Amino acid sequence: MARLQILELPTVYRENGEEETPFVLVIDQTAPQRIALGVDTPWRDYWQDIANRVGARAAIVTPEIIDIPGNEVTLTEAADGNVVRIRVEPDLAGFREQVLAEVAQAQAEARAFLK
Repeated sequence: MARLQILELPTVYRENGEEETPFVLVIDQTAPQRIALGVDTPWRDYWQDIANRVGARAAIVTPEIIDIPGNEVTLTEAADGNVVRIRVEPDLAGFREQVLAEVAQAQAEARAFLK
């Protein structure tokens, strides 16, 4: 089953004092999928479209398993002296349906634009 993870990139500090923490969407255990559109735009990557919509710098999609160490929290000061590791996994129930709905909408917009 596909997993969605966030890979945080180093924080960027702007001249006006603002800071931004860019991120990359990592979708593992799934195959990259592209949508064929037409002659002028031969294909479109809907994972990258989703990354663009949520403000991610990129989307990494792979059939391999990728574990991001930054998504694990280690508590070394447990009361009994043991090391406790916590891993947060998102609940992706309904995610596939949401993605397919977004893809259908993007395809309809692309077809309308090409007409």
